[in-house]
Amino acid sequence: MHEPAGGESATDQQVRFSVLGPVTADLSGSGLQLKGPRHRAVLARLLIARRRVVPVSRLVSDLWDSPPVGAVGAVQTFVADLRRALEPSRPPRTPPRLLVTRGPGYALLATSVDAWEFESLVPERIPEALTLWHGPAYAEFADASWARAERSRLAELRLQAVELLAAQRLSAGSAASAVPDLDAHVTAHPWREEGWRLLALALYRSGRQSDALAVLRRARAMLADQLGLDPGPRLRLLEADVLAQDPRLDPPGLRSHATEVQMGSDPDSRLHRLEADVPAQDPRLDPSGLWTRAAEVYDRTVAVGSRARLQSTVGLLRTLAVTGGLRAAQEHRLSAITAAEEFGDPALTARVIGAYDVPAIWTRSDDPVQAQQIVAAATRTLAALPDLPASRCRLLATIAMEMRGTRSPLGPQAAGEAEEIARSLGDPALLAFALNARFMQSCTRAGLSPQRDATGVELISLGARHDLPTFTVLGHLIRVQALGAVGDFAAASSHADAADLLAAQHELPLVGVFTTWYRAMLSRSEAAYREAFLVLAGTGMPGVEQGLLPLALFSLDHQADPAADWGPYRPWIEPFLLLDDRSAARDALHAAPEPPADLMYEFLTCLQITAGRRLDDQALLPTLRARISAAAKEFAGAGSGLVHLGPVADYLS
Repeated sequence: MHEPAGGESATDQQVRFSVLGPVTADLSGSGLQLKGPRHRAVLARLLIARRRVVPVSRLVSDLWDSPPVGAVGAVQTFVADLRRALEPSRPPRTPPRLLVTRGPGYALLATSVDAWEFESLVPERIPEALTLWHGPAYAEFADASWARAERSRLAELRLQAVELLAAQRLSAGSAASAVPDLDAHVTAHPWREEGWRLLALALYRSGRQSDALAVLRRARAMLADQLGLDPGPRLRLLEADVLAQDPRLDPPGLRSHATEVQMGSDPDSRLHRLEADVPAQDPRLDPSGLWTRAAEVYDRTVAVGSRARLQSTVGLLRTLAVTGGLRAAQEHRLSAITAAEEFGDPALTARVIGAYDVPAIWTRSDDPVQAQQIVAAATRTLAALPDLPASRCRLLATIAMEMRGTRSPLGPQAAGEAEEIARSLGDPALLAFALNARFMQSCTRAGLSPQRDATGVELISLGARHDLPTFTVLGHLIRVQALGAVGDFAAASSHADAADLLAAQHELPLVGVFTTWYRAMLSRSEAAYREAFLVLAGTGMPGVEQGLLPLALFSLDHQADPAADWGPYRPWIEPFLLLDDRSAARDALHAAPEPPADLMYEFLTCLQITAGRRLDDQALLPTLRARISAAAKEFAGAGSGLVHLGPVADYLS
């Protein structure tokens, strides 16, 4: 979206900046590496200036409380690095077009910024505008004085947009659809009278007069107790109108009289008359009726706008995640965390983050960007959290879970501390979550399947003793992987059967995805793998799904399909795709990084060894074999429970 302020236009129209959440930049859809926190601070400071010049002296004072010697030179270095990142194709010694020098400082001639687009979309396209938000504006600069005013301005605009959208829905006669968003809105921002007014009106127009009055009285009590204020005139007037059932509160165009249904004599009309005469099924006989009545009781019991609502939302997301709604749960999880953070209560935020203790078996993230945002939120909350050991344990376990597959030492450290706290507290559910975190951080090198197996054994025992069926299932799946890694496929298969049995009893549909793939791995047949992929597709697990089918087929015949989507595995397959050009294939082999710290480590390393053998790369092979030597008695990749390349020993000779 084009910024209306004056100034020179950048010729590069493709760089898009995002500030409604963490500060990022992308070029034609690809994220740009912005280096360190001070680089990002310079970028954020220039974006806040909205294409105007920021003097170097101002940048120095904004970046450092006590500027060091050479601060000006450091700023110049940051700017030079940013210029290279933002205009990667700019020829050497040509002037920059985006981050330019102007007089005593610099200006960023941005043309596409999500915050500017947000402002342009309101009020005509508010739903689209709100999707641009991925956290608090300029999230990583919450404590920076230079960002405070802009953060507050954008936050206020967002709150106004939420309220304006609700008002539009009310005007359109969609009161019921406005209630959930308004409920979350007043929970996160309890001091906004307009939010309470709109929520009460939406409830009233949804036929929930008593709930509307409860909301208004709760707002009155909150304002009096917390701020020492009486409700404003609009809230007072609405309360009086609700009590009087004033017709002015009815939706626009609502008819005050019943509409008579006309029934003709044609066959279709007679059919509809017959349908109308059939008594409705007693809702007590319908399982969905149980859910409806429970929800109604919840609405009457738990105050609208309460903190309990926010926490119970996460509980619902957790249930969705383990019963087949994983994608929906993941989509809404970060929104709940963001709402909790804006509430300003670290203990509440810790409960919201830690309540999502969904057992996880796969060590590659489904959404790395969201995972980083959750880690950042958990880290911020840890720093502000009072002495609450259980909450600290859950935050640490969450950090370890979300850092799966990375090589940061913070993941194992967080898992270790979480386990230590959980054992000291003697809380079985907490320990199960911490053990899951330890499992996620147990792929840092080859040959660690015995440690993972020990975790599986403990989880099965813990879950059976304390009625934690989802973690019992997790223990069985971990043992499927770990026992498969050492070639004990009979024992692994017994645990797959046990996992399937428990999954059927407790309605855990995603378990069958992994047991189906395990059995396909045992069969070593293309048909079984293709059938397993049909079970996996669309389950909301892209971290598992992406690139897996072509990789599985490659494990059967070592033929790399150039037309296949190899997903994250492309760097390790690239040498096989280039074998007709041995020089290019060798370059690709050397360019491939060490595999991630996940369950595919042994598989991908043996893949590299296979390529090295075909290319007779005697320089690289010793390094690769050293990496995999600790797994000498394992099957390469069988620890994933999905694919394998045969005994590791075959790759060490």
